[in-house]
Amino acid sequence: MISEQGIVERIKRNSALIKVAKSSACNHCTSKDSCSVPDKNMVIEVKNSLNAKVGDLVEVSVPEGTFIVLSLMIYIFPVAALMAGAFLGNYLSTLLDTDPSLTAIITGALFLFASFVILKLIDRKKDTRDKYIPNMTRIVSNAPELSSGDDSHSLI
Repeated sequence: MISEQGIVERIKRNSALIKVAKSSACNHCTSKDSCSVPDKNMVIEVKNSLNAKVGDLVEVSVPEGTFIVLSLMIYIFPVAALMAGAFLGNYLSTLLDTDPSLTAIITGALFLFASFVILKLIDRKKDTRDKYIPNMTRIVSNAPELSSGDDSHSLI
């Protein structure tokens, strides 16, 4: 399981919005100096299965297999579609007697666009969404209780 810790920022019906700091895995990445991922925290929405409260430090996890499948779908599928479209366009250009480069560019772009539409349709399916959403696995620490005279409202 891939796990990260974050602070519950807001409760929304049956889910919690959790602010997660940039992953500790970033420190060990060989591309960290050239990475374009911002240094800011990200907010993710998870099912509040543990009834966490605002300010609680919680652990969220996603199975490694799910993480790999999502990575393949998001990164590899569009590139494979682009390449398949370009190869098909190159082949079709001989049948249609058109410019091979232009036909490859057009069919490659169409296949790439189609891959994004397919990914969007997959994302909209509720059963698929539930399968790929991180899970709240434990409450690491409860939110500090603020006394009535305490003016600090900072959670982090």
